Amino acid sequence: MEFIFTLDYEIYGNGQGSLRKLVLDPTQRLAEVFEEFDAPFVVFAEAVEFAKIEEAQSDPDITAVRAQLRELRTGGHEIGLHLHPWWAGAQYEKNRWHMDWSERNVCALKEERIDAIVSDAICYLRDILNDSDFVPLSFRSGLWVMQPTGVIAKVLARHGIEVDSSLFKGGRVRGLGLDYRPAKNNGSSWRFTNDVNRPEPDGFLLEVPIYTQMVPFWAMLGSKRLKLQSNTRKASQGSPLPRDWRDFVRLHYPRKLDFCRMTFAEMREVIKRVLEEEHESEGRTPIVAIGHSKDFVDAGAVRNFLTSLRERDVAVTTFSRMLCREPQLSA
Repeated sequence: MEFIFTLDYEIYGNGQGSLRKLVLDPTQRLAEVFEEFDAPFVVFAEAVEFAKIEEAQSDPDITAVRAQLRELRTGGHEIGLHLHPWWAGAQYEKNRWHMDWSERNVCALKEERIDAIVSDAICYLRDILNDSDFVPLSFRSGLWVMQPTGVIAKVLARHGIEVDSSLFKGGRVRGLGLDYRPAKNNGSSWRFTNDVNRPEPDGFLLEVPIYTQMVPFWAMLGSKRLKLQSNTRKASQGSPLPRDWRDFVRLHYPRKLDFCRMTFAEMREVIKRVLEEEHESEGRTPIVAIGHSKDFVDAGAVRNFLTSLRERDVAVTTFSRMLCREPQLSA
């Protein structure tokens, strides 16, 4: 077993919030914690958002974002591609962002539009990193959407992306047409092309899903999680994520391994269960944890989690490092 920590590096989805408070300062604190353990993490940089902010000059700290991403890459952290496609057609008027919510599901757009958004985002990252040859090897879709799959898988592979980590097993969001329940019995990673839920040995992309455990619905009601969710709702009115009450009326709910929203006690229980599940497995099993820069408020919990992993001799890696050992991954 090895852990991959992923950070969605972004402000609120509706454009509210400052880069300093929601991106720069929390990411710096997180990097300092990981440096203590000489451990890397994956930065899923929301390139469309940053390009639009820079174009409108709506936040003076956009230059510092450029510098931080270069520093993170130099420090051994992986820079992946994250997309909130509704930013692509956004307009900034009277000190407020107006999003194009019609494009919130990037997978449902025409191939030419998907290609343009992905291409522009990668070009922007190359400019930020001062590397004209840079290709992000990993991808996470905004709102975790990878359905319908076929077109976006083809576009991402054409641009050199090799790994997706958008799916979370058991996930269901009716308003976006997202249904990841069929993937619950898949292994810890699989290749796919036409349907992200269905393994295909020769698929264009490798899916390494965000780790989830099916828990009673009340397990989602921890005070830390509810407080962060409340802060997000208050600060991002007009959220692009449509929710249907039927998505929540379930005896068991897929709880993501979220290192920003979970307490250390909750994360420790996850480790215990994962070790029990993977005891009989062969090869390497990647466990992907998710976090958001805007949610990182508890450095102590992450430090304790990393300490616990080290005590159990569990490696911390990135997708790019993992790709070198893909044949050894647990199926």
